[in-house]
Amino acid sequence: MADPPSNVQTSGDDGHGAARVLVLCTGNAARSVMAGFMLEDRLGAAGKPVVVKTGGTHAVDGQPISMRTRAALGSIPELADAPVSLHRSHQVTPVGLHQADLVLVMEADHIRYLRRQHPDTSRKAAMIRPLCQLLPAGPSSLAARVASLELERLEPSPADDVMDPAGHEEEVYVDCARMLWDLCGRLAERL
Repeated sequence: MADPPSNVQTSGDDGHGAARVLVLCTGNAARSVMAGFMLEDRLGAAGKPVVVKTGGTHAVDGQPISMRTRAALGSIPELADAPVSLHRSHQVTPVGLHQADLVLVMEADHIRYLRRQHPDTSRKAAMIRPLCQLLPAGPSSLAARVASLELERLEPSPADDVMDPAGHEEEVYVDCARMLWDLCGRLAERL
């Protein structure tokens, strides 16, 4: 089984020539972690060479995932053997943003953060919900397909947010995981 997506490349590729996706949430403790493992699983099963990494816009480096996030991931049978205990939170860096072909975020505030703090990233940063419909599938590189969307012109909508389960009971985490599992499945088809 591959290392967790927050630290290394995934989906069976050595990183050379593979598309690179950076998945962000706020603390890199729940949503981005779940989506990272889910994309890794979906893309790996499809044999797509995509490097998946995760991070947070306001993360404390080195923190393990919570028991609730672990339980939510465990509620997805395909992820029962994922190495979730190896994950450590990671604050997004300019280098990580620069290397990504796609920066996938969970809420409108993450887009706004990137536009303020890393404006050159806005052309490749998208919220997961709308991207599941907007990203064209096809043989072109991921970077080219993302560029064709002109994401810097799109106004992010809070209606597309994936709610942060932090501070809620385990069932809210599980609901979030199920939603992300569906979204990641749809997105993986287009990646």
